Amino acid sequence: MTKKETFFNYINEGYKTKGEFITLGAAMLGEETVTDAYVKIPLKTINRHGLIAGATGTGKTKTLQVFAENLSDNGIPVLLMDVKGDLSGLAQPSPGHPKIDERHEKIGFPFEAKKFPVEILTISEQDGARLRATISEFGPTLLSRILDLSEVQSGIVAILFKYCDDKHLPLLDIKDFKKILQYATREGRAELEEEYGRISTSSTGAILRKIVEIEQQGGDLFFGERSFDVEDLKRVDDQGRGMISILRLTDIQDKPKLFSTFMLQLLAEIYSTFPEQGDSGRPELVLFIDEAHLIFDEASKALLSQIESIVKLIRSKGVGLYFVTQNPKDIPSDVLSQLGLKIQHALRAFTANDRKAIKLTAENYPDSEYYDTKEVLTKLGIGEALVSSLSEKGIPTPLARTMLRAPMSRMDVLSSSELKELIASSDIAKKYNEEIDRESAYELLGGKIKRINEEEKKQAAAELKAKAKKTTTRKSTRMNPILKVITSATFIRGVLGILKRVMK
Repeated sequence: MTKKETFFNYINEGYKTKGEFITLGAAMLGEETVTDAYVKIPLKTINRHGLIAGATGTGKTKTLQVFAENLSDNGIPVLLMDVKGDLSGLAQPSPGHPKIDERHEKIGFPFEAKKFPVEILTISEQDGARLRATISEFGPTLLSRILDLSEVQSGIVAILFKYCDDKHLPLLDIKDFKKILQYATREGRAELEEEYGRISTSSTGAILRKIVEIEQQGGDLFFGERSFDVEDLKRVDDQGRGMISILRLTDIQDKPKLFSTFMLQLLAEIYSTFPEQGDSGRPELVLFIDEAHLIFDEASKALLSQIESIVKLIRSKGVGLYFVTQNPKDIPSDVLSQLGLKIQHALRAFTANDRKAIKLTAENYPDSEYYDTKEVLTKLGIGEALVSSLSEKGIPTPLARTMLRAPMSRMDVLSSSELKELIASSDIAKKYNEEIDRESAYELLGGKIKRINEEEKKQAAAELKAKAKKTTTRKSTRMNPILKVITSATFIRGVLGILKRVMK
């Protein structure tokens, strides 16, 4: 048996699967693609999370596109975080190309051009169905962690939430939370301290500064109503294909705080809402987080801890998380250790630090008699990657240098008119783009503060009036000028009389 035949059997045995699966491409031996040696990912293990990494221009986005297409075809909804703005082409079929045909001939897999059901979402001023969440839905613990508050400050936030719950004051948006902070610091301070304990004005000031930071990054658009129902991420079209929801994030690359806030709230909402799935054999939803370093770069320790906890727990809800980034070291080691599928595109070795990173990356993959992993990492072509996944039994599959299949949808973005047409046809955009500003803590506390101020003004006026009345009715203690002269003269005469008697 030749080396190629041995390798073919090695790959096909390692990627054998009994259940449903998606095909990423065909394995390569050296520079040659081994036709029909398919690299398959079982749907059963897709909720074990994964990583798509590689240098700029190596094909990460197209791999993400292929993955999303195949999940959709299998009836699995997908949420894509589109930071670079180059994923909208999923809504249109590929125009085809001779190089695509040549690639698929090598793989041994027919190419089919098609479009997919796409929903455009937004958390900023861009067009699309708007995703929002209320302050109340975050709760005091999650909000404190996002704001990176101290223990004392977190305690004050908990008190404010409790007060609003007790007084039936809805906390919906940022202006509601700023208003309760104002009330607790000034007009309502005595009331809150009597019932809940001392509230430090320096702490409320620090909390307000953190809130303003979120607000400046666009939090005023994200916090509020109507709240997005995560069940709308699980829709399928009339052909049974999973909806691909694309969240446009091209204008928040310089707003990592808002991105982290959104991601943590979304994952927490999914975890608390989705039922336990157990071992169902296929995921309920798959999330791809492009430019994943934006979540972790400026995250506090508390926030990182929360993300790590959710990553560990959310797979039991049938949810898979896939991080897309340039280098695996962009992902915290505790999160990286939880990932079952790794798709590694080429890395560049221009500096000593690059070479160290490549060495560390190579150590994350299973040993292979067919590859020198460290060397292959620098020689992968565009649309090629090292792949290691989990079998249906949870065992790592053989490391495979893979020629990845081409996307079935357009690899370019939609035109402005195509994008507008897609958003106009949305089933949920009208629902979530309706602006709602019902009576909440801002209005209720504003009215209460106004009444307190009016009462204080009335009381001050009454006190001033009473003081003035008291002044006009009492007898003057000042001496009449004429009486004063007479009295002084009498006193002088008396003194002179005494002196005369003494002199006699």
